[in-house]
Parts: sequence; structure tokens; C-alpha cells
Amino acid sequence: MPSPDLRDRLFVLAQHGMPKQALTRFAEFVANSRAPWTRGIIPWFIRKYGVDMSEAARPDPADYACFNDFFTRALREGARPLADSPFVSPVNGTVIDCVKLDGDTLLQVKGHPYSARALVGGDAALVDRFDGGEAISIYLSPKDYHRIHMPCAGRLRRMIHVPGSLYSVNPATVAGVPGLFARNERVVCLFDSDFGPFVLTLVGAMVVGSMQTVWHGLINPPRTGKLREWRYDDQDIRLARGEEMGRFLLGSTVVMLFPQGVLRARADWLPGRTVRMGETMADASPR
Repeated sequence: MPSPDLRDRLFVLAQHGMPKQALTRFAEFVANSRAPWTRGIIPWFIRKYGVDMSEAARPDPADYACFNDFFTRALREGARPLADSPFVSPVNGTVIDCVKLDGDTLLQVKGHPYSARALVGGDAALVDRFDGGEAISIYLSPKDYHRIHMPCAGRLRRMIHVPGSLYSVNPATVAGVPGLFARNERVVCLFDSDFGPFVLTLVGAMVVGSMQTVWHGLINPPRTGKLREWRYDDQDIRLARGEEMGRFLLGSTVVMLFPQGVLRARADWLPGRTVRMGETMADASPR
């Protein structure tokens, strides 16, 4: 049997030649199908990944009409109380990193640098607002709750759908594919807040069927291969701290950008730490 490290390297290498778009379209079909055989995937998935259904608003697997209905399940009331903190975790997941932005440069796991400008779709003026600020990335594994919430209250200003590849975002692939978060398909959301602007980016991945937001609905598909942008200056779309803003229909990663001097991430938010939606993510920096 090959060692775990060798298996990880082989998996990363295999992805370069995989028909990732075709696999994703097939996953979309299966996840949204209401055929009886597709619903049989749900109990298997719960057993394989150890999903804690006691936290779900509907704990009985038979209550879900299709796999995506189960995957985007709501939590029961009170399952995620919000911490008394200005910045809370927007998701359940595992910390990838909390790093400083150095100009246009972010550091990925294993020290791979990647471009913040590329992450947001090429807008240099947008990225300049975050120079010297903080970038916080969290990975959502298959067992996690896959709705995304607001880290702080904000008013929506822009949304950008950036086309890209669909590599897996599991830890082995993130470590093995430089610039992964700026290569994969993603949805970039810009908000204004009492602390200044912030970006919340939803990064897609292989077999991530789609991403959606509460104000727009389904964003992808369609996959046009072209950058698409929506502006909301003429709309008063405001979301409270901890309020749902979107969801992954299958899992992936969120990357947040905050300006310099706005927050201090928790010292124990180190790579590999498991976090829960609603727990303290950071304190506000003194002004």
C-alpha cells in the first residue's frame, strides 16, 4: 500500500488531467436528483463522514428530498449561539491560515504565494483597500454545516463571479497546487461595515455543484467562462452579524479580507484548528 503522503501526491497529480467540469456537472445532476436511488446516498454519507445529525433542524435523513437538500440542511434553533464578539466565524470548518496581506500577495499553505488581485477577479483598486490587512481562510469538509453566515454586520456593495478551474480544496490539494484559491471558480462579495469594507469569498471546488447567496439565489450554473459582476449601490441590502448570506451546494472554502488595523485574529486560530460558526474569530483592533 502506498504511504499517505504518496497517495496525496498521486491524487494531486491526477487532478491536473481529470475532466473536472464534467465531473462537477455529473455531481450536480446526482445531488439534485429526486430519484429514490440518489436519496440512498444520504445515510451512506452520514456514516462515512460522521455527520452529526443531532444538530440539524430535521435530524431524520428520510426527511430530505434530495442530496443537496440534506447537504444544505439548516441547524436546529440554538445549535450555534453567537459569541459576544464583533467578529464571529462565518462557517463550521478548519482554519487554513490567518495571514497579513503584503501588497498583492497572500500566502497559501506550504508558503505558496498567490495574488489577492487574482482572487477578487483582477480589480487592483479593490485589493489596494486591503494592503497590510488580514486574510482569514477556512476549509469546509464534507461533514461540516455548509451554510455561510456574516462574520460581522454589513451592507452589500458588489458581487463578482470569477470563472476558474475546479480543483479539490482538501488540505492535500491546497498544499500541492500553488495559488489554488485564485485558480478555482469563486464568488467574491464586497460589504461595507462599521469597521470598513470587507470581502467574503466563496471558493468553488471539484464536484461543488453550485454556490448561491440569499439576495441573488443560484449563481452557478450557468458557467459562461466570463467574469460577471453585480453592483448593489442602489439597493439597501443589509445583513446582520451571524445572519445567513449564502451556501455551498457541496463543500469548499471561504477567504475573507479585512483592511489594516481593523481586527486581531484569535491567537489560537492556527492552521488545522476546528472552528464552529458563531464562535469568536477576532477582536476589534484598538483605534
